[in-house]
Order: sequence, then C-alpha cells, then structure tokens
Amino acid sequence: MSQETLFNTDAANLKIACVHSGSELAVQHYRELEEYYQFVSPEESDVIVALGGDGLMLHAIHDHMSLDKPIYGINCGTIGFLMNDYRAASLPERIISAELYELHPIAMKATAVDGSSEEALAFNEVALFRGSGQSANIRISVDGVDRIEQFMGDGLIVATSAGSTAYNLSAHGPIIPLGSNLLALTPVSPFRPRRWKGALLPHTSVIEMENLDPEKRPLTATADFLEIHSVKSITVREDQSHAVKVLFDKDHSLEERIIREQFAS
Repeated sequence: MSQETLFNTDAANLKIACVHSGSELAVQHYRELEEYYQFVSPEESDVIVALGGDGLMLHAIHDHMSLDKPIYGINCGTIGFLMNDYRAASLPERIISAELYELHPIAMKATAVDGSSEEALAFNEVALFRGSGQSANIRISVDGVDRIEQFMGDGLIVATSAGSTAYNLSAHGPIIPLGSNLLALTPVSPFRPRRWKGALLPHTSVIEMENLDPEKRPLTATADFLEIHSVKSITVREDQSHAVKVLFDKDHSLEERIIREQFAS
C-alpha cells in the first residue's frame, strides 16, 4: 500500500521521533542518527522510528498506538522481521518513499478461575499454555461450535498474518500472507488429537478456549508480551477498531518477507 498522502510535508521538513531498546547497538545507532537529525517527541512527530528488534517494535506499537503515527522500525536485534536495515543517511527520504501496511490486532478477553476478567490486544499472537508439569486440557470452539471437545498438549496459539512468522512458525504453524484475511490456530506439542496440525480460520472468527480442569491443570494466557495466570477461558477475535501503520522500505517489504519465509530452508 502506498503512503504518498500519509505525510503532509517533504523529507526535509519531516518531524521524526526515535525510541530504542536500550541495547548497546540500538544506543549506538541512536547517537549516530542524532548527529544527522533533530528528533522530537512522539506526540509532536510525523513518524516514529523504532531502533531494536521485533520485541521493541511490538512495544513501540502498543505504547504509541493511540497517537496514530506511522512507525518505521530499524533492526538492531537478531531476526528483525518487522524492521528495516540500518543506514544513517537519507532516513527521511526512505521514510517518505516507504510502503505502508495497516495492521489490525486480535483482541483477547481472559476470564480467570476467580471470575475476574482482563482484556488485551495482540499484533502477533494470543496463546494459552499449560502452567504446570501437566498437559493442558482445553475445549476449542469457533463461532459457537465446539470443534475439539478435548485438546491435550502444551497449549494453543492464535496468530495474525504479521505474527505467523514468529512463535507460530516455531510451533510448525502456517505462514499467512498479508491480505489473506486469515488467522492461524496452531497447537503446541499436541498429545490428543495427536495428528491435529491446527487450522486456518477466517479473520472474522470468534475463537473460544476453555480450561476443562482449572484446579489441577492451570493455564497461562499471553497477548504479545502480556501474561495472565490462572485462566479459566479466553475469547479471541480480530479487532477492526484498532490499527497501526507500519512502514517498510520498498525493496524490503513485509509482504515479500512473508512470501520469502515460506521458501526458506
């Protein structure tokens, strides 16, 4: 998606905010960029530059989502799937010409054993994991229909397109191309049904997972980096009311990376 009309200014007058992960490399790059550009606060900016890895990018998305500012990530970590390559020169020009992707999160509502509930958003994945040495014991329903009466294993992941190459991929889940309007429901170390590999679901699906034995088999739910313990059940659905704008260099687009990842050895 082009973002020619995203900025109402040219590269020379682009107001840039910059946040970093605090790692040695991120701090080094921040100081180098400071020599070229006059940074402003995120609230005053046209764009937020995030220096770090994918974890820092997720934090930047969550921390600044309410500002509705586009975010341009620069890799100072390991994988950096959501990041661009580091180059100090021509940063405003790269941002102005970058491709825009609008990402919608999935919303989780978790109900605890004591009856309390908590809600959270996730741009990568929501997961439900065993919280003890015993396997999880979970009922899975989709749009009000029980699909698996009793899942036993280490847990389950609901992943977005952007998050499908993260933990979901490590759990042998499918990579989802952008724009496919799908969510991945992926098992982690399934014991029963032993041969179940997971499911691809319409992005409009409402997924419910219930702990069938909360007293003996405690579960922990996560939404990106947020953890909720002693979970009785969770409901997961896409949230169209929230979105974040993420920028990628045209020669390093997110869509191309997702496609390329499917052919990686």
